Amino acid sequence: MGVDQSERYGAAMSGAAPRCAVVDLGSNSVRLVVYEGRGRNPVPIFNEKAVLKLGKGLQTTGRLNEAGVTQALKVMVRYHVIARAMQAAPFEVLATAAVRDASNGPAFVAALQEKMPGATIRVLSGKEEAELSAAGLHCGIAGADGVLADIGGGSLELVQLDPDGVRNAVTLRLGVIRLADRSEGNLERARDLADADLGDVPWLGQGTDRSLYLVGGAWRALARMHMQHVKYPLSIVHCYTIGQDAARELTLLATAPGKLAGAPRRRADDLPYAGVVLRRLLRATGAKQVVFSAYGIREGWFMQAVPPTVRAEDPLMTAVQDDAQRLSRDITLPPALIDWTALLFPFETATARRLRQAACWMSDTGSHDHPEYRAEFNFQRSLYAPGPFDHPTRAFLALVLATRYEAEPDASYLTTARSLLDPASIARAELLGCALRLAYTLSAGTPDLLTGAAVRLEPGRVVLRLDGPGVFAGEGVQRRLDRLANRLGLTAAVEVPCG
Repeated sequence: MGVDQSERYGAAMSGAAPRCAVVDLGSNSVRLVVYEGRGRNPVPIFNEKAVLKLGKGLQTTGRLNEAGVTQALKVMVRYHVIARAMQAAPFEVLATAAVRDASNGPAFVAALQEKMPGATIRVLSGKEEAELSAAGLHCGIAGADGVLADIGGGSLELVQLDPDGVRNAVTLRLGVIRLADRSEGNLERARDLADADLGDVPWLGQGTDRSLYLVGGAWRALARMHMQHVKYPLSIVHCYTIGQDAARELTLLATAPGKLAGAPRRRADDLPYAGVVLRRLLRATGAKQVVFSAYGIREGWFMQAVPPTVRAEDPLMTAVQDDAQRLSRDITLPPALIDWTALLFPFETATARRLRQAACWMSDTGSHDHPEYRAEFNFQRSLYAPGPFDHPTRAFLALVLATRYEAEPDASYLTTARSLLDPASIARAELLGCALRLAYTLSAGTPDLLTGAAVRLEPGRVVLRLDGPGVFAGEGVQRRLDRLANRLGLTAAVEVPCG
C-alpha cells in the first residue's frame, strides 16, 4: 500500500523552520509579511499589500478614513487567516501614525481585536516606530552611519545613526498624505511646512558628508523611477545609491507632473510630496549621497526575535554559508579554497578578502545545475538573490561564479555585472573565477585532493606544485593554469617533486 501523501506532507511540515508574521498597518497601506526561520537574514515567504489610505483626511477630521476602516477590517481578517493557515506564530500587527493620532483609533483597534481574537495589536509611538525602522535598516545595511528618514502616509521618522545603533530619533507630521492635507495641495506651502518642521531638529546638520538612508514605499517608488530614468542595469531598490546632485534632480522630477516616467498610478498623488520632503532633507542634512533601503520596521520587528549573537553575524557570510550548506557537494571545501586562493591576492584589502571568502563559499552552488547553463544560472542567482547586499557585491560574486563555470568572455549577460564594477574589481573577480576553476579541476571538489596541489607567485610566473596522489597536469589542468597565468600577465609553470 502506498504512503499517504498527506501524512508525508505533514511529516515534512513538522520539521520545517518556525514561521512568524507581521502586519504593518500604515496611514497609506497595510502589508502582511510571513517570515521563515530565525536566522540573521529575514526570509520572507509571503508578502501581500493593500492600499487603504486610512490616514486620508485625518488632518482635517481628526479621524481615520471611514472607507479605509471598512476595507481594513476585511483585509485584516484575511491576513489573520493566512497567518494561521501558514502556522505563523507570533502574528503581530504594528499600527503607526494614523491609528495612534486618530480620535477613533482606539475604537478601530477594538474592532480589529474582536475580529482577530488572540492577535497582538501594537499601536507604536513615534519613538518605537523610529527605533524599529532603525533596527530594520541595520539588518539590511550593517554598520549604516548617517541619517535615516522613514516616510509613510502620516509621519516621517528621522533617526540619527551610528554603526552601533541609534543616537537620536524624532517623528514629524511630514508623511505624504498628511503633508498634502496640511498644505491643502499646494507644493510651495508643503515646502515651507517641511522646512519649519525640519528646522526644529538640530542634529540634522550633523549629517553633512554622510549618507541619507531612505525607507518607505514613496521613497522606493522614486528609486524605481530614477532607475528607469537613468537606465540603471539592475532593478533592485535595496542599496541603490545616488549622489547628492542626482538626488536633487530626482526631487525636481518628482514634483514636475509628467516628467518622471513609470510613476505608479496609486502613487501619483504622493510622489510630489515625497519629492518636496527629500529636497528639504538634502538641504537640512547636507548628505553626500542617498541610499535607498527595502528594509524597515517589519525587518526591525523580525530582528527583535533574533538572539544578539545572531544579529551580530555578517549578513553576507551567513547568506553564502547557508547557500553552501544547501547546494554544495562538500561543505568542508570552501575553507580550504579560501586558504588555497589567498596566495594569489597578497595585497588585498579587508573588503576584498571578505568578498573572496564569500565567493569561495558559493563556488560549488551550481554543482546540481544543468552543465550547459551553470555559468548563466549561477551568475543570475548571485546577481538577483534576495538579501541585504549592495549592488557591487552582487556584481562581483556573479562575475566570479560565471568565470568559475567558464562563461564565454563576451556573453551578453555579463554586461550587467561589469557595468556595476570598476576595472580593478572586474579583473579581481575574473582572476578569482579562473583560480576556482583550476582548483575544482584539480580537486574534483574534494579537500583531500586539493591538499596535493598548491599555487604560488614568483617573479614573472605562477607556479602550480603537484605533490599528492590523484593530481597531475593533464590537458584540462594545463589549459586552466595558462588562463590563470594570462590573467596575471605571467607565465605558467608546473612543479612536480622528484621521487
